Amino acid sequence: MDAPVTVLSVFGTRPEAIKMAPLVKRLEQTPGIRSLVCVTAQHRQMLDSVLARFAIHPDYDLDLMRQGQTLTTITVGVLEGMEKVLTDCTPDLVLVHGDTSTSTAAALAAFYQQIPVGHVEAGLRSFDRYSPFPEEMNRLLTSRMAELHFAPTVRARDNLLREGICQGVHVVGNTVIDALQQMVHESYRFHSGELATLPLSQGRWIVMTAHRRENLGEHLQAICRGVLRLVEAHPDVHLVYPVHPNPAVRAVAEAVLGGHERVHLIAPVEVEDMHNLIKRCYMVMTDSGGLQEEAPALGKPIVVLRTETERPEVVEAGMALLAGVQEDDVASAGERLLTDAALYHRMAHAINPYGDGHSSEQIAQIILEWSRARRDMA
Repeated sequence: MDAPVTVLSVFGTRPEAIKMAPLVKRLEQTPGIRSLVCVTAQHRQMLDSVLARFAIHPDYDLDLMRQGQTLTTITVGVLEGMEKVLTDCTPDLVLVHGDTSTSTAAALAAFYQQIPVGHVEAGLRSFDRYSPFPEEMNRLLTSRMAELHFAPTVRARDNLLREGICQGVHVVGNTVIDALQQMVHESYRFHSGELATLPLSQGRWIVMTAHRRENLGEHLQAICRGVLRLVEAHPDVHLVYPVHPNPAVRAVAEAVLGGHERVHLIAPVEVEDMHNLIKRCYMVMTDSGGLQEEAPALGKPIVVLRTETERPEVVEAGMALLAGVQEDDVASAGERLLTDAALYHRMAHAINPYGDGHSSEQIAQIILEWSRARRDMA
């Protein structure tokens, strides 16, 4: 009997963990695969909550997060830490996700040891190397090092093909849909005390997130002012904003939005709470990449608080409005969804382009087929 293929999944932030968790669990259950996990802890507390929810116990933990960390310190820490991990476990394949510094540095560490890389959520492009920063360059570099490319959509696949990446490209949907199916329930009770006390059944609730690096400063101030105008213009509208711990985000949120009786600035919430909060809201306003995939799967229209998106499928499918970052534009986009019932209905019932919840299963089978092909050629 052939030895199992050893797959090392590497991730370090909460968004990565959310999307990699169902895949890790599937790999654990797949005969012929030996699944190992390495976390870098680029984000510590926010990562740990996802690990606990999915009962994932990492085989390796680089524990990198430090006060005042920079892109350079993260990248160097991942490279040095992964060198030791890869030497110890000698995987047949290293899986990384998306566009974080963890993903790119882990892929580079694997490349240095000539270990094949599989890239989950491959092929997303904004076509602006500095927006989102550093994510756009991270995913471009990771694509060049990967041997297997798990594209969530046909558009993502086509982006890779146009760049001359033609081998090992597979359209599999997005693993976040797999995760949502396990976590969202009508009878769900929130773990966060702050969420548990909110009267979510009264009025219309907007869930907001905004913390992207390129939005910090004047853009975030303008976004917050635009959102505040919506709340003030509609007495039935409430806003809940889980504020990122970055002091530059918190200071702006508190200065512009703090003190309003229908604005709730709360601490970041665990992933299961967040997904069930979205399910109960009226709409989502966000500069997050992941929420552009998650909200449509839950039937919630999105206002994208960015000037571009590497997920144009959700805009083209009619599930999102690309608002930009200017106060008037943010307010105008939100106003459309609050006042145009027909538009809201169309957006809430559009067809989700991100798959059917079986992405992890597809990826596991592709890895097995890839491994068999490699052995046949050896």
